Amino acid sequence: MDVFSDVIATVRAGRAKFTRSRLSGPWGYAFGPHPGAGFHVVLEGGCWLIPPSGAPVALGAGDVVFLPHGAVHGMSDSPERTIADLPPAPETGPPDHPGPAQAQLLCGAYRLERGQAHPFLRTLPEVVHLPARLGDHSALRSAVDLLGADLIEERPGAAAALPALMDLLLVYLLRAWLDEEAARHGPRGGWCVALTDPVVATALQHIHRAPAHPWTVEDLGAEVGLSKTAFARRFTSLVGQSPMAYLTWWRLSTGARLLRDGRAPLAAVARQVGYTSEFAFSHAFKRVFGTAPGKFRLEQRGS
Repeated sequence: MDVFSDVIATVRAGRAKFTRSRLSGPWGYAFGPHPGAGFHVVLEGGCWLIPPSGAPVALGAGDVVFLPHGAVHGMSDSPERTIADLPPAPETGPPDHPGPAQAQLLCGAYRLERGQAHPFLRTLPEVVHLPARLGDHSALRSAVDLLGADLIEERPGAAAALPALMDLLLVYLLRAWLDEEAARHGPRGGWCVALTDPVVATALQHIHRAPAHPWTVEDLGAEVGLSKTAFARRFTSLVGQSPMAYLTWWRLSTGARLLRDGRAPLAAVARQVGYTSEFAFSHAFKRVFGTAPGKFRLEQRGS
């Protein structure tokens, strides 16, 4: 699995929920704050995004809005309202309104607990708006079209198809953002460059493929043909964390997935991610995730 796929996997590890709403007449709802990443897809019609800061944004059919940090925001038929003017959206999503729909929305979120968000997601702005411009991001447009067909036309098997389509939407919208950032800013640094930089991307691959290996900064530098100092400087400038800080986060994130998805004892999970003792793993895990590994496993199973 490549590093970008691992980024996607950390989002998908969150508990997902989504609703489709038909809205008409004067309407508006406030969303968030949410512990995770939220999104909206305009399936038909148009509306306005009321962002956490700045001017309202007009949205049309096919537009996608991604809120990687779950920031509070509003969706409305009018740009004249503020977030404070809008009632909170029900937990089950905005209810359908009677009469001909002026807008059909897919609203959803991936709930991410403390520590689960990949560092890449933390570098994204509060709001990522990907408008449905002709010729741009054809894969994303196709995913939106497929979602709209299943939701609006209520096709047989839609319930089985929707989770896979949601995963595709997530992949394509993050790809589209990376493409737009690269086009706007060029090779200025950050994760846009880190994922393709031959040195940093290779080091990330080593970390992701073998988190249990006793890596040192010197070892990773040797793998990519750089001195310890030159490698650490290059890695930190693009990733935003030192190599050892990122390695620690990836080990614990991998451990969280093993706890959630498997039944191995804590000591075995600790060894699989590079910790020599259950105590050392538990101490580090609680510092990042805010809860003990055993409790985390129980909570994830219960949810």
